[in-house]
Amino acid sequence: MTPVGRLTVLYDADCPLCVHLRHWLLRQRQLVPLDLVPAGSQRARQLFPDLDHAATLREITVVGDRGQVYRASAAWIVCLWALAEHRPRAHWLATPTGLPFARATVLAAAKWREALKGPGRQDGHPGDGSCATGHCEVPGPPG
Repeated sequence: MTPVGRLTVLYDADCPLCVHLRHWLLRQRQLVPLDLVPAGSQRARQLFPDLDHAATLREITVVGDRGQVYRASAAWIVCLWALAEHRPRAHWLATPTGLPFARATVLAAAKWREALKGPGRQDGHPGDGSCATGHCEVPGPPG
């Protein structure tokens, strides 16, 4: 197994929940550095040309510095694993007992995002798609 030294979290910059979680992650003490990049952006496409970028807009995707790719529940778990205060919880969530809780959390977040999705958009973005060109505006941290 290849160790992880750094993680890139691809998040939906047009999703208020995703942006909130981005800010939350940045406020935590990180044992493994996290780079947060808007999914589908020009930067994401340059960093990871082989990824299915449409899929990264539908579900959280985390990429390790050695090419590891984590999606959905595994992506949430690896984000928590990277954080000092939450690593023990991540270990538990990765167990057969904890995994259903991780899956339920990801499913709830996906349903919430789906409820916010604008009509006619299939990629999960309610906006005009400008994030795909790397020109999305990410709001600053709350308060």
